[in-house]
Amino acid sequence: MLPFGLPKTDHLEPTIEPHLKPIQLVENLADLYRRLGTCLESEKSLICIEQYSILSSLGDPKLLRRCLRAARQHAFDVHSKVVLSAWLRYERREDEHDGVSPMDCSSFILECPKATLESGCDLNSIYDHCKCYQECNNSADAQISKEDELLTLDEDSDISFCIGNEEIDCVRSKIAALSTPFKAMLCGSFIESKRSKIDFSQNGISVELMKAVDLYSRTKRVDMFSPKIVLELLSFAERFCCEEMKSACDIHLATFVNCMEDVLVLIEYGLEDRANVLVASCLQVLLRELPSSLHSPKVMRIFCSPKARERLASAGHASFLLYYFLSQVAMEEDMVSNTTVMLLERLKECATLKWQKALALHQLGCVWLERLEYKSAQCYFEAATEAGHVYSLAGIARSRYKQGQQHSAYKLMNTLISEYKAVGWMYQERSLYNTGEDKIADLNSATELDPTLSFPYKYRAVSKAEKKQTKDAISEIDRIIQFKLAPDCLELRAWFFIAIEDYGSALRDIRAMLTLEPSYKMFKVRLSGDDLIDLLNHKVQQASQADCWLQLYDQWSSIDDIGSLAIIHQMLVNDPWKSLLRFRQSLLLLRLNCKKAAMRCLQLACNLSSSEHEKLIYEGWILYDTGHREEALAKAEKSILIQRSFEAFFLKAYTLSDSNLDPESSSYVIELLEEAIRCPSDGLRKGQALNNLGSKYVDSGKLDQAANCYMNALEIKHTKAHQGLARVYSLRNQQKAAYAELSKLIEKAHNNASAYENRSEYCDGEMAKNDLNMATELDPLRTYPYSYRAAVLMDDQKETEAIEELSKAIAFKPDLQMLHLRAAFYESTGNLNSALCDCEAALCLEPDHIDTLDLYNRARDQAIHPQQI
Repeated sequence: MLPFGLPKTDHLEPTIEPHLKPIQLVENLADLYRRLGTCLESEKSLICIEQYSILSSLGDPKLLRRCLRAARQHAFDVHSKVVLSAWLRYERREDEHDGVSPMDCSSFILECPKATLESGCDLNSIYDHCKCYQECNNSADAQISKEDELLTLDEDSDISFCIGNEEIDCVRSKIAALSTPFKAMLCGSFIESKRSKIDFSQNGISVELMKAVDLYSRTKRVDMFSPKIVLELLSFAERFCCEEMKSACDIHLATFVNCMEDVLVLIEYGLEDRANVLVASCLQVLLRELPSSLHSPKVMRIFCSPKARERLASAGHASFLLYYFLSQVAMEEDMVSNTTVMLLERLKECATLKWQKALALHQLGCVWLERLEYKSAQCYFEAATEAGHVYSLAGIARSRYKQGQQHSAYKLMNTLISEYKAVGWMYQERSLYNTGEDKIADLNSATELDPTLSFPYKYRAVSKAEKKQTKDAISEIDRIIQFKLAPDCLELRAWFFIAIEDYGSALRDIRAMLTLEPSYKMFKVRLSGDDLIDLLNHKVQQASQADCWLQLYDQWSSIDDIGSLAIIHQMLVNDPWKSLLRFRQSLLLLRLNCKKAAMRCLQLACNLSSSEHEKLIYEGWILYDTGHREEALAKAEKSILIQRSFEAFFLKAYTLSDSNLDPESSSYVIELLEEAIRCPSDGLRKGQALNNLGSKYVDSGKLDQAANCYMNALEIKHTKAHQGLARVYSLRNQQKAAYAELSKLIEKAHNNASAYENRSEYCDGEMAKNDLNMATELDPLRTYPYSYRAAVLMDDQKETEAIEELSKAIAFKPDLQMLHLRAAFYESTGNLNSALCDCEAALCLEPDHIDTLDLYNRARDQAIHPQQI
């Protein structure tokens, strides 16, 4: 069962992340916020992309989507709008949605393929529906009446263009009006101005084309011509500087671009004649086809070579933004491919600002490092460092280490740690070049400074496994798995379970791993997860689908999310077309903060839905998760009209709850949840509805009804209802009962960090402190314990220690609430510059956060008028 043995510590190393990682992240975010407030409107879109590049290292899809939406909102030019709309679509993984073509409109201006081809923007309507949604048909208004058309055609001709034996009669003034060269030739001092016949036989112009030129000169229309003639008109217009004709052809040809086949035919004409709109339309299809278009050699020829970039630039469509998007998709698909390298090289050529150069050079360094080309990697990392990216020093150290220069790598990281305020990745990197107890000390320092780094846990776990302490190894890797789920950590734990012949637990981890990343390859691409599942199935008794449902009920009730994911994965092997199971997967993944995987499962649920009302529910959740609350509500209501169902009522209630409700609205949500509970469903979902209903009753002051809801939820094993019941007891001033209720939750729940955190509210002093410390130990990403401990220190007038407690967490998780609280602490101690910096960083994450805006304005006033303090 261990065909390659267990992993070895000698083979473990962390990746150099292909992101910008500022040493002073908070200060960088604050600077971005200030620049956004003072820059020109035309500069805002690019600053939002810079914000995206900095926040990428945090891995929060919601934050990144907000950056892209803001960039799209402030984009004026067609090119930027095309790229950003396609990028937003890609982030939603719209390509995985069955029945959706690349040019389908999502009904929102942000992603509408037609709206992107119009320059300029309306900041007030950017979140509105587009014209496609309104199904406007203005074609009748655009038609020219037959009478008007005949009038223009009957105008007397006064000049003929001779092509071979054919004469094309034209109107001199109309042809002259096409361009300055024609005006000079026909109405200026040239000999042609005196002639009534002009020989055009030697100009390579066909009779059909010249007739079309004549007709256009009279009607100013191109829609009566075939695409072939319009293409010839476009070349004619480019050759003779007929700008109005060129624009008309450009816009008309763009309407013919609907699929990849159209693109591959028309883009060459667009690039040759520098037709901006036609190229934009072609580009839009190519980008909205990502990632599949990335694998077409014909498509990549349009983007990858230096000459290709120059051709795009001549048509106004080569930019840092374009190659940033393309290179990110390429790296996700295949980090070491030639396509990735070429796109990054073009990105480097397009980079003009310092941060752009640093990003392109650093990412090239990462790619060459993965390709085992260490000298090239070192050169790029050195160039990125010169561009001001300190994190690239880790890349230089790694490249030297790979070339046998371990001592040089160690000295470089040692210098870095001594010169800058230390962060976790510095100690992690230095640990690679250290030995013995010093290596372990560095790894422990890395974990203390940044507990989200997975490498230190993996190294310590494998080190223990090498000493035959496999159970201790499992305990070590458990420390990170319980708050940060990642395929590589699940894989490692699975190997440990196999080593102690706990095949059931190994199978669970591999199934959960494949849920997160279906194509994940184990042992550095030498073994697929599916192959290992086949091997392990011979060692584990197989459960029927009915048994799986029972197991899922038990795992869900004990809040064992990994176990639940594994069971659903097994059930999907037996019944792959079950949309309900995919939906359950998405719920679990959202609870585990695996947002991209959750979105993929929601898309699959939507694709597999067997009825229209069910599909509407999944579409509603997709809309809700991507910030379109009103549209999610509309989907729920439409589903209810087709069929009254638990999920439709639950979606509507959940969506409405996501706002500050007045008493009337709160009562309506209660009615919706009660209606959901009356509809058929299983205990897992009904327990959730009862729990939510209890919460609404508490908010309305109806404690008896709330208690009944929580009791009913507990009867069907919805374990989280203990938390709600504790809240009811607390509001009745029964603190001991509340504490006891959460103690029951701690005993039952597999994942119980939140239970410890909540229980701390119902006890005092040392007991509360112990619960919060346990919550932090189990899940260091939970922010409340840091805030509470800091507030206690502040109450004890230990301002420095209070600020340090928050700073410890902000260093690896720049959370909005913690930044706000630290800013308030700084303000109270008179450190207004630091208070302003924290406010600006918080507002960079959430520009409309009212409490932070109030604090920011107050601190700014104090800084401007210190005598009034």
